[in-house]
Amino acid sequence: MKASVAVILLSSSFALSQSGRIKPYETPTPTPTTTPRRDQPEYLPTDTVTPATESQSKKSDSDVIKVSSNLVPIPVSVFDQLGRPVTNLSQEDFELLVDGKEAEIGEVEKSQSPVNLLLLFDNSSSVTIAREFEKTAAVKFLETVLRRDRDLAALMSISTTWKLEQQFTNDLDRLIYAVNNFPTPIGATALLDGLYSASNLFSSLKGRRVVVIVSDGVDTISDTTFDSAVKSLVSANVQVFVVKTTDYENFKRTESRDGSANLKQLAAERRMQELVRQTGGTVHSPLNDEELINAFTRISTELSDQYVIGFYPSDENDNSIKMRSVSVRIKNRPELTVKTRLGYYGPR
Repeated sequence: MKASVAVILLSSSFALSQSGRIKPYETPTPTPTTTPRRDQPEYLPTDTVTPATESQSKKSDSDVIKVSSNLVPIPVSVFDQLGRPVTNLSQEDFELLVDGKEAEIGEVEKSQSPVNLLLLFDNSSSVTIAREFEKTAAVKFLETVLRRDRDLAALMSISTTWKLEQQFTNDLDRLIYAVNNFPTPIGATALLDGLYSASNLFSSLKGRRVVVIVSDGVDTISDTTFDSAVKSLVSANVQVFVVKTTDYENFKRTESRDGSANLKQLAAERRMQELVRQTGGTVHSPLNDEELINAFTRISTELSDQYVIGFYPSDENDNSIKMRSVSVRIKNRPELTVKTRLGYYGPR
């Protein structure tokens, strides 16, 4: 008996010595109540998607999100020389290259394909100044982008931990309620932990997968590495857009267009640019209220004018895990600009 107690005490001592920084677990997903609160609108039943559990959100750099279908969706935006979207292309106009070799295109869908959108808000103490107008802009964005007959949207907050404020739903009233009742900004910023966990939320959803980040991009507490977060999003076929709030918050604070970025902000800028480069999205850096609204409008417009190339890899029996590079060209139209993801990960 004494020997058993000694072993238990020794194991506990070792665990404590290895724990390092103590961080709270992710907040469990809120479950809608059957009887709404007095200040809460009544909701009709809607289809929702159960998010990743706490155990699913644990990660390591070697993890790769398992994709349920062999089809690789490749979102493509095409612009003319004036930056206007080109929307009259057919499947025969596209040329797909995988690892530099021409690949067969299975299908090309236009913007009618469903969108599964996760709106991810930085809710740390650093964003307090701009929060109210950001909420107003987000509501207008959801009202514009959500097609209730086919699209789903969800809302996540990021502070010291991540929290799914609203599960995926097509109920616009429920989404607006979640935005308007966002918690008070507080704590640190576990942005990379949130992004890694977000990639798991799309596993059972068909259609385009999109994350819109509203943040200054500075991460202060995550356990997840940047490379691991990007890998998880690319593996889950998620396209990322960023509304970077640094310049907007500085302008709100100083009313000056001349701001000086510190090293953390510059590093965050580089990370966000690399994130959208890998996934085929865009970084927007609004300066004032009008530009913030315009940033959300441009994201909405790009999603509505997007093509999605469906590609079935020929090496689906290859058990290696490696990045395949992807590029898309428009045949006989060199003046057009094409924006898409850089690649995809081969099957496990």
